[in-house]
Amino acid sequence: MIHLPDRLLAGYRNFMNGRYTTLSERYQTLAREGQSPEVMVIACCDSRAAPETIFDTGPGELFVVRNVANLVPPYAPDEGHHGTSAALEFAVQSLKVKHILVMGHGRCGGINAALNPSTEPLSPGDFIGKWMNLLAPAAESLSGNSMTASERQTALERISIRHQVENLRTFPCVKILEDKGRLSLHGAWFDISSGELWVMDPETGDFARPDPI
Repeated sequence: MIHLPDRLLAGYRNFMNGRYTTLSERYQTLAREGQSPEVMVIACCDSRAAPETIFDTGPGELFVVRNVANLVPPYAPDEGHHGTSAALEFAVQSLKVKHILVMGHGRCGGINAALNPSTEPLSPGDFIGKWMNLLAPAAESLSGNSMTASERQTALERISIRHQVENLRTFPCVKILEDKGRLSLHGAWFDISSGELWVMDPETGDFARPDPI
């Protein structure tokens, strides 16, 4: 007896009858030759902000790692379990991606948690609280100004992207390749409500919308 939700099974059937049929040769090539994406995306696990959908990409084009609030913990070669760091290491050292994009988004629940830490964790492990502590200094810097709650939210979403790009540079493999011009780091912010993409200027850290087509 198959117990997957009906929506997933229906979606899979649509995939097999549509997208897979159209791209079957592409999938077979990827299975035979392996993947070689040029772009890694570090995105939030929010269901409303899937990079593959936003950038309209096909199979094998993006190497994506998603976590709460698209964070990159600083380089820490210790005995801990580092899922994002492991994905980064694989993308840079094995897949040899040419670009890494940190992509945040509007109305991020993780960012809201950083701005409004709960006095009662969701579970005894308080995994979200500990994870979002990575942003505690930036969140505290916004707490004493005259911005509204929504302005603080958007500000921290974008400030966080800049922080994560800097954290990427704490990884020796990333820093060395960037300095050699073989790896480029990028930041972007996606507005769920409007569909707008704001791209971070690598020099100033400002965000601007790309020129319309």
